[in-house]
Amino acid sequence: MVRFGTASAVPGERDTGRLEVGETRDGSSVGLPVAVVNGAADGKTLYIQAASDGDELNGVGVIQRVLPRLDPSEIAGTIIVCGIVNYHAFQVAEHRNPIDDTKMNRAYPGDDTGTSSERIAAATFDAAIGADLVLDLHQGSTSRMIEECRVRCGTRHRLHSECLELAKVFGCGHILDQKGPDGQLARAAPDEGVPTIDPELGGCVGWDEESIRKGVDGVFNVLTYYGFLDGHYSPTPQTRASGFEQYGAPAGGLVDFQTDLGERVSRGETLFEITDVFGQVKETITADSSGIFWRSRRLPQVATGEYVCSVGTDIDTY
Repeated sequence: MVRFGTASAVPGERDTGRLEVGETRDGSSVGLPVAVVNGAADGKTLYIQAASDGDELNGVGVIQRVLPRLDPSEIAGTIIVCGIVNYHAFQVAEHRNPIDDTKMNRAYPGDDTGTSSERIAAATFDAAIGADLVLDLHQGSTSRMIEECRVRCGTRHRLHSECLELAKVFGCGHILDQKGPDGQLARAAPDEGVPTIDPELGGCVGWDEESIRKGVDGVFNVLTYYGFLDGHYSPTPQTRASGFEQYGAPAGGLVDFQTDLGERVSRGETLFEITDVFGQVKETITADSSGIFWRSRRLPQVATGEYVCSVGTDIDTY
């Protein structure tokens, strides 16, 4: 029997339920939607979660499409899922948990007697570190972004090669291989011996079918490669960046991008211009390094110092 919250399944069965993580302000129970798919044969355990940032919905779309296709009788091992991690933020379509104004993916490994976000992080972290592999599904939130997998443990970590392999198997096409900030699940779970990545499935608030499709393909790549499902999958080379440069606006106005997501840029090449409302160019911003145009803001208007875009640097093929 495998249990996760109120979901429980013996080998060859599946179940859904709720993982209780506290109460709302009126005393109602807060239960995260969870699922267990317990394969008929023995094997590894995969933990998948989505929406740890409440406005990043593409991961929820992936889970919604993957779960109905999983037949326990055809699976070796166990798949454990939390469909919505940041419950409070999801309810109001916000990035951060409005109960404690916290970004959930900075709260791991959590604290089961702490704040709302710390308690949710602790409950889901317990599931993550009980698995053999972890997929923490994200997207660019309000920014436009290429599909990528982030390896956040750092190149000197003892599990770096295992995390990098998992990212290659998922197969978004791009990997950001750079140590992440404290509190990320993909940074904390490898410290407990569990290879973990956070696929970033496109960007901008909403529901993008192409990014969701790539996420679904990525999950099934993992399930096949690691033996949960019969079949053979050979990972393809991925474009890897180990550096990440961010660019802000040197003046206020409207952004006019001169390159598109995923394009190669050279050092000194124009990334964007800032114009006034009459179309006059106020500033021209060029790339500090060669790389790939990785991420950009969605809305054109900016104030001085506001985030505009990012370039992935130190590019190779893995």
